[in-house]
Amino acid sequence: MFYEIRTYRLKNGTIPGYLTAVGEEGIAIQKTHLGKLVGYFFSEIGPINEIVHIWAYESLDDREARRARLAADPAWQAFLPRIRDLIEVAENKIMKPAPFFDEGGRAGQ
Repeated sequence: MFYEIRTYRLKNGTIPGYLTAVGEEGIAIQKTHLGKLVGYFFSEIGPINEIVHIWAYESLDDREARRARLAADPAWQAFLPRIRDLIEVAENKIMKPAPFFDEGGRAGQ
């Protein structure tokens, strides 16, 4: 399993609007194509104005195919302008779980 961790730093004061847009429309489109959403978070303490979402993929090829389908979806292309200008910085990481991590959620038990 591979995990994609996407972190966006938003413009000051735009988290409520971003979350509204994604909740009303964007997340449904993403879930249709990207599959397993592990988590979707916004910062309260620490670096402010951050959104982090994590997606799980069977392989890097699975991720590539799913992201390509999302990018080609006319509904996603129509949605992007709602959030694009709210994002100042985007960071993307691909992570693999450590061999001892139980992906069922019981790490180290």
